[in-house]
Amino acid sequence: MTGRALATLLFSALLTTAATAADGGWRTAWSAAPDSAGPALSAQTLRQVVRTSTKGTRVRIRLSNLYGTQPLTVGAAHVGLSAGDARVTAGSDRPLLFGGRPAVTIAAGSSALSDPVDLAVAPLQPLAVSLYLPAPVAVSTVHGFVLRPTYLKAPGDATGAADFPSAATDDNLYFLSDVDVLGPDTGRTLAIVGDSITDGVGATEAGWPDALAARLQAEPALAAIGIANEGIAGNRILNDASKPYVGPSVLARFERDALDKPGVRWVLLHEGVNDITGARLLAAPADRVTVEQIEAGMRKLAERARARGVKIWAGTLLPFAGTKNFWSEEAERGRVALNAWIRTSGVFDAVVDFDAALRDPAQPARLNPTYDSGDHLHPNDAGYRLMAQQVDLRLLRP
Repeated sequence: MTGRALATLLFSALLTTAATAADGGWRTAWSAAPDSAGPALSAQTLRQVVRTSTKGTRVRIRLSNLYGTQPLTVGAAHVGLSAGDARVTAGSDRPLLFGGRPAVTIAAGSSALSDPVDLAVAPLQPLAVSLYLPAPVAVSTVHGFVLRPTYLKAPGDATGAADFPSAATDDNLYFLSDVDVLGPDTGRTLAIVGDSITDGVGATEAGWPDALAARLQAEPALAAIGIANEGIAGNRILNDASKPYVGPSVLARFERDALDKPGVRWVLLHEGVNDITGARLLAAPADRVTVEQIEAGMRKLAERARARGVKIWAGTLLPFAGTKNFWSEEAERGRVALNAWIRTSGVFDAVVDFDAALRDPAQPARLNPTYDSGDHLHPNDAGYRLMAQQVDLRLLRP
């Protein structure tokens, strides 16, 4: 090893050690990146059920008002173990405080981290997070795709109710962006930054980050690693939302949604297909990007990760021939070229070859029908489980 390489390795180790110390052992156990402005809400209680990726003995949450146009007041917040649907397991409900107070007001564009509470959380544990809105909200902040429903409650503070009385549900996830846990192990987090395939569109059970979290639980040395799923359906690397594309670009959100997560040691980037298709579908000159521009954007992300002592991997793009509107021969050439660059450029610390695993051997521009959810773009449950199997767990070992 050259002196320069050794110096780089030592510097990276120092950065990682410093980041771990600054995080105090916390890791992200669940995450959903805010992606858009949501509907107005009346004064009510929201109960949202999420599933943690790893265990812990203490819990805290982060609330986001990223898209709000005015300060957001949360009058009360509770967390507890889910007993199924919107119910909370008896004895597990914990009121949350923010700076020692039960209510918090979050400025537009900002977020708030709760104080920690003692709560034993098992791996893959469903948690119920309840938020009381004492006043109407003009513009909410949402993550627009969820596999588990949000339960709505008309006026009143029901955050401490064991059996949530409302049957009304919603497909948006409101304000909640993170659940962190603290345990006896060193906090370590893998942040997965992606689009709808990372978000789990097409799944009926769980997306591939959830399947990877379940896989880690079979490895005692890796079971304490948290998974932060930072997928946004319709997301792009280079450009912000422009219908049908959603959310701030990865270049704009990379620190907030990946590098700033507590315990983050690795980032897996699986994006680019929406940049390629947007170049054909959108008329704005800024949206007509080339493969070389996408590569340059990925290179910038790699540089920013390494500057923080974080390893960065990339996943190859899945085939999508047969999709309505999105696929073209030009788009396919772009996908093939970008995948070749991901595999051979040496920009990334590792490459996860999703394309090789899920493409149709007889028609490589198409998803293997065995793993196709039906839209020829998103995998089904079997496909997502296969994607999780492509991650080499040796990359996560100490």
